[in-house]
Amino acid sequence: MLIVETERLILRNWQEEDRNLFYEINRDEKVMEFFPFRRSHAECDTLFDRNRDMISEKGLGFYALADRTTNEAMGFCGLSPVDLPGILPEGSVEIGWRLATRFWGRGYVTEAASRLIEYARTDLHLPTVYAFAVDANHRSTAVMQRIGMQRLAGQDFDHPKVPDTHPHLKRHVLFRAQFDSTPI
Repeated sequence: MLIVETERLILRNWQEEDRNLFYEINRDEKVMEFFPFRRSHAECDTLFDRNRDMISEKGLGFYALADRTTNEAMGFCGLSPVDLPGILPEGSVEIGWRLATRFWGRGYVTEAASRLIEYARTDLHLPTVYAFAVDANHRSTAVMQRIGMQRLAGQDFDHPKVPDTHPHLKRHVLFRAQFDSTPI
């Protein structure tokens, strides 16, 4: 299932041959620097299958980000439902990404995320898309800024799913792309 494409990339549902890349990005120390855990092989399999099924059923999820010419998966970039009661309105959608380190520095995430923001607005008619990251995650917050998202000043939050054993990863900054006048 093809979601969208750009000049260099396609965003599509996951295929069985992408599974090893999915393991790689969810276990790599550099990729997962701002997450409190690395996933086991079995946890990666469960998440891979759940994400692939959600994309098939709902059209939303963290899509495989692949080279348009070779179809090789390089990571993911997607639009996914997010459940953060008291922080985001019910029914909110987030944009998120993860890319294997060997593909860093080529603008792939910015290219894919820009296209997904356009897709969210024009095709899905979403009023708002959110993004959040650990404040020190300058690579991700720079992408948020490059794709035109606005930081919501004064709305930083402690992520409820980050354990207290990782206090340096709890505080998150919140960004938003707003396509209508809906308040947060």
